[in-house]
Amino acid sequence: MTAIPKVLSIAGTDPSGGAGIQADLKTFSALGGYGMAVVTGLVAQTTTGVREILEVPAAFVDSQLDTLLTDVPADAVKIGMLGEAAVVRAVAAALDRFSPPYVVLDPVMVAKSGDRLLAQDAVAALREELLPRVDLITPNLPEAADLLDEPQAAGVEEMREQVKRLHALGARRVLLKGGHLDGDVCVDVFSEGDGVIEISAPRVATRNTHGTGCTLSSAIAALRPRHADWLAAVRAAKEYLTGALRAADTLGVGHGRGPVHHFHAIW
Repeated sequence: MTAIPKVLSIAGTDPSGGAGIQADLKTFSALGGYGMAVVTGLVAQTTTGVREILEVPAAFVDSQLDTLLTDVPADAVKIGMLGEAAVVRAVAAALDRFSPPYVVLDPVMVAKSGDRLLAQDAVAALREELLPRVDLITPNLPEAADLLDEPQAAGVEEMREQVKRLHALGARRVLLKGGHLDGDVCVDVFSEGDGVIEISAPRVATRNTHGTGCTLSSAIAALRPRHADWLAAVRAAKEYLTGALRAADTLGVGHGRGPVHHFHAIW
């Protein structure tokens, strides 16, 4: 393992820089990783929502992955927006070919604006072909409900039960994010299959939460090569995200939900 981990984002774009590949690369850099990217979709979006998506053909996603990973093996991979079933399958096949050490899947399905980012028929491919191949999945409550085809969890106890059912689908490790619940404290539920751990953080009073899911999953991927285990990487990533949320209001980006401050510890 090199001193500076090479971290790959497989995801869509965000021209406003708050989510998607742009947020992933910022996160990798802020946490000392060398960022790389394979584009799965060109997304016309800002802090106010998604206007249009131009999907990258699965064959070209495969070409990007093969070209890159043949030359530069990734120390860790973060997977975000995939868009369609054929792209899901191309990514799953690449994981089989190249076997990166650490893979984090953020099952991006719907943007905060409500715009769908994963075709409905691709959910089954994500569930059946990709979920069992990754090391950690990081769904929020609506995404977990989509994966399980059941109502969204309404509390921490229901989250704990849904984590067990996500394991039953084949997930090795789960970080179920509880940010959609109410309260002054945000509780996430983490499991490696042999128990459930609740990870709490104070809820930050800001409307600027664009890209929080992208940022957290990218932070975990960037930090995992330098931490002894997954739980340590998750805790460190949560701490980083909390700092980025606390500094988000200083950026003044956009007219909607602005981005978090990825470089809050630097400037």
